[in-house]
Amino acid sequence: MNGYEDFKKDILALTKIDLNSYKEKQMKRRIDTLISKNGINSYKDYVALIKKNEEKFEQFVNFLTINVSEFYRNPEQWEILDKSVFPALIKKFGKNLKVWSAACSTGDEPYSLVMALSRHIPLNQIHITATDIDKQVLDKARLGLYNEKSIAAVPADFKKKYFTKVGSSYQISNEIKRQVEFKEHNLLRDTYPTGCHLIVCRNVLIYFTEEAKEEIYKKFNAALASQGVLFIGSTEQIMNYKELNYQRHQSFFFQKN
Repeated sequence: MNGYEDFKKDILALTKIDLNSYKEKQMKRRIDTLISKNGINSYKDYVALIKKNEEKFEQFVNFLTINVSEFYRNPEQWEILDKSVFPALIKKFGKNLKVWSAACSTGDEPYSLVMALSRHIPLNQIHITATDIDKQVLDKARLGLYNEKSIAAVPADFKKKYFTKVGSSYQISNEIKRQVEFKEHNLLRDTYPTGCHLIVCRNVLIYFTEEAKEEIYKKFNAALASQGVLFIGSTEQIMNYKELNYQRHQSFFFQKN
């Protein structure tokens, strides 16, 4: 299909999502597949469709969003968070930690953070801000209903205490839900919070170009308090972390200088 450059401009105007920040070959292939599935054979006609059909518009934004998410993903990294990172942050900043779960998808990650922090801080003192670009996944996150696979790595005591089986799914308890505030946020264009003690953004930035990635890591650095920590995913690395004002705290954990 021709006209991808114009399509990118139309999408930016329509959704505020800049497709130039995503790896082009990969993204274009995914979008072409979606357009074909809708029985359309030009970018122009697809833009016309999502302009007038809200359901198709939501489908497109949802499709762009990467939603491979599970609780306590890479448990060995959560072990480091529990044994080393949380105690250090609490020692430095006290128990009123400002935690941001960026690109939080369906809520598995911020809810995991609440549970993990509850081993160190009373539940009612925990507050997590969780953001994502996609309205639909935020709705799923607020609903808090998960399949068995999603919660497989949750520690047994938490699974028993905070999940209720509903048919073949599991509902997370309101005790955990009420400690998380979900908001819409676009990492590439919206204002970042400030004074964060911990920012968690995992396995999302691999889909961005090197330039967009660097820009986001710089903004995360500005959003962190001095000696605050950025927790990234096992698929990611920050090669030039020193230039970006971080020091490596542990694998996948970077501390602001």
